[in-house]
Amino acid sequence: MTRMLAIASGKGGVGKTFLAATLGHAMARRGRSVLVFDGDLGLANLDIQLGIVEGEDLGAVVSGHRTLSDVVVHHPATGLDLVVGRSGSGALAGLPDARLVALCAALRRLSGRYDFTLVDLAAGLDRVCRRLAAAAGRVVVVTNDEPTALTDAYAFIKVVCAGRLSVGLVVNNVENLAAGRQTHEVLANACRRFLGLELPLLGLLRRDPRCSEAIRAQVPYLDRFPTGALAADIEELAASLLREEPANCALGA
Repeated sequence: MTRMLAIASGKGGVGKTFLAATLGHAMARRGRSVLVFDGDLGLANLDIQLGIVEGEDLGAVVSGHRTLSDVVVHHPATGLDLVVGRSGSGALAGLPDARLVALCAALRRLSGRYDFTLVDLAAGLDRVCRRLAAAAGRVVVVTNDEPTALTDAYAFIKVVCAGRLSVGLVVNNVENLAAGRQTHEVLANACRRFLGLELPLLGLLRRDPRCSEAIRAQVPYLDRFPTGALAADIEELAASLLREEPANCALGA
């Protein structure tokens, strides 16, 4: 059974795309075949972070000129297969419901070729995010300790995940592990009290100011800085997710 995992936040700027690319890279280094799908249909930037300048994108699929499998781009440096979006395309962000449902179905079919599929969702709570999260069946919510990030993460869980999808938390950019656990506990308490949900902690990612350097250089982080604490955290998260069986039931079931 292919595993699909949506990576979400509610708020932009917390590191979703970086995590999708780097977590996928860590999984590929462990011998898995991994597809990363840029689910930010109108403001895509996965290709920018990884330095991809050639190949077709989702725009060709929406226009009917290509199928989803036609626009898969292989990224040799990470070993990942990618489906990239098109930045600034209102046509993609405003897909009619029927076309969006068809795109999600095509993504699920394409995912059958891979051991793992990561879907990098856009920030927010729009219908594209909700549809893609439902197609994945399991969601990793990424946050940090900023109040706005925590509020938006809670809103995403409440609107998109509560009672329907399996959800877990990754706390990014933590000063230390104790501070990261405290951030998780704040959000977990709110989910437990107001939503009746347990929110498992999947991983803590320690702060590394060199992340921006890797992104600017368009070099995979694990290649540029393979021995730091953040690299160890990402490798541990990848190993944990790969050990688990697919989780398709709602929390508390």
